[in-house]
Amino acid sequence: MTPSAATPPPRVVADWQLRESGPPAAERTVLLLPGGMCSSGSYEEVMAQPALAQTRLIAATLPGQAGAPSPDDYSVENYARSVTELVRKVGADAVVGFSMGAVVAAEMVVTGRYAGPVVLLAVSLSPKDEPAFFRAMIRSTRVLGNLPMKVLAAGAGSMVKRIPASPDRQSQLREDFRRNRPRDMRLALHAYLRWLHRDDGRAERLCESGVAMWIVHAEKGDGGLTADERRTLEACSHANVVTIPGSVFFLPNEMPERIAAIICEALAAVPS
Repeated sequence: MTPSAATPPPRVVADWQLRESGPPAAERTVLLLPGGMCSSGSYEEVMAQPALAQTRLIAATLPGQAGAPSPDDYSVENYARSVTELVRKVGADAVVGFSMGAVVAAEMVVTGRYAGPVVLLAVSLSPKDEPAFFRAMIRSTRVLGNLPMKVLAAGAGSMVKRIPASPDRQSQLREDFRRNRPRDMRLALHAYLRWLHRDDGRAERLCESGVAMWIVHAEKGDGGLTADERRTLEACSHANVVTIPGSVFFLPNEMPERIAAIICEALAAVPS
């Protein structure tokens, strides 16, 4: 299903920029967390899927991303605290996160802040899950200032052309990347690196949480898992490890039908 070209503007709730679809009084509500540098509008393809038409979907731009108001604290831990409050406010039955959004959702699970079903798209759990060049680019800001962040945003914007969407829709997605402030990117990504390097057996902790989860990666794309992390999660009775064939960098935009089907699986795990 092709998303509407006339995307409604986000509504703002206590500094959260939210986009909502589906019946307001739907039986189930899902909170969607975009990736770094992406806005709530990046979930438009998923929100347009017929399989989710009767589900209340709320996408929330993370603070400091895609031009959203800057947070006082860019740490993953602070994002997790803030999103936990948002989950309560909107009454979310399940949480879906992509890339940075998935990292925040994973932190919520391993710290016991969230116990509902969770879908982690392209999540990274330790430094080796991210390409060395990406980590080096973040560190280079200590010498080069914000310049590497400008290069990173431009590079991400150029990759939008791989998404099977209309020129207008691709332009919307590129505009998301252009709205990012280099300072916000630098502070958020340095905080992300610190979180990765505090590697504390997150795969094991995810399994120990008992939370129903779906961990989704493409064979090549954004984020990944080490062999040990993958073995741990594949052996976990309540974890579903999904590998999408081929090269996919924007899972919500390039594979919306598959992601919608996985969200439906997650909702089926919500206690009645």
